[in-house]
Amino acid sequence: MRQITFQRAQTVDEAIKTGSGPETAFLAGGTSLVDLMKLEVLRPAHLVDLSRLELSRIEVTEEGARIGALATNTDVAEHPEIQRRFPALSQALLSGASPQLRNAATVGGNLLQRTRCAYYRDLATACNKRQPGSGCSAIDGWTRMHAILGTSPHCIAAHPSDMCVALAALDATVHLRGPAGERELPIGELHLLPEDHPEREFALRPGELITSVFVPATPLAQHSRYLKVRDRASYAFALVSCASGLQVEGKVLRAARIALGGVGTKPWRAIEAEQALLGRPPDRSAFRRAADLALRGAKTRPDNEFKVELAKRTVVRALSLAAEGQS
Repeated sequence: MRQITFQRAQTVDEAIKTGSGPETAFLAGGTSLVDLMKLEVLRPAHLVDLSRLELSRIEVTEEGARIGALATNTDVAEHPEIQRRFPALSQALLSGASPQLRNAATVGGNLLQRTRCAYYRDLATACNKRQPGSGCSAIDGWTRMHAILGTSPHCIAAHPSDMCVALAALDATVHLRGPAGERELPIGELHLLPEDHPEREFALRPGELITSVFVPATPLAQHSRYLKVRDRASYAFALVSCASGLQVEGKVLRAARIALGGVGTKPWRAIEAEQALLGRPPDRSAFRRAADLALRGAKTRPDNEFKVELAKRTVVRALSLAAEGQS
């Protein structure tokens, strides 16, 4: 049996100091990390428990929402002001996992959630993300759940989070604290594309800890929606999902946000599609054109070709939902 050490941090500074060591992992809700440790996909020698840290506060002001990294998915999803002013975020969280897991899972853990690729989780297969240079069994394997955007010859694993897709559409910023001090990182820069190094998943520096997330309050955030298409009505990962936000003035679109899940190797922001909507009326023709642009450049395999058309239809529906009730 492989032994590990366990330490319960009492302060953020203590957590950072301890977490800066080699083979160390931060433990929050444990809903993902513990599973991967049981499978021996992740094998940290030291665990730093963060559960006693004061990082669970949710504060909503006129400027936006500051959400502590240890706030549970349930607390965020059911917060009245989050539901009212950032509906896509609440909807995304409620569409993920089960109530029991949402009660334990944290915002910080969700941000750093690892892929659900079956080959990554199976030690008998080759996986460049798990063991760099070993190859990718998914490339010639069963790929129905795999990515079609942001892939590389070394990895086609899809990013699993619902929450991160909503945060990408809402222009969230991640607040970090580490040995070198504090810094903020746009959500779009937190997750890395696989390219030649799929084992590098996050833009975190050694010992850095996520302390909070800030979501700016904008007119489009209040008119945001999250739509998820999956094999089952609950407790299933997305085949395709879309977070959308629109701001309509004078019957034309003044601002738009589109982010996709289930199809990208990271939460996929469709910036070109957003720009194509500006100045257009919020109608199906404009939404369909945006959807075509969002999926341009998709690289499919036989098992996941269906995701292209499914994603386009999901984008159109999500944008239509966001446009409802706007003048």
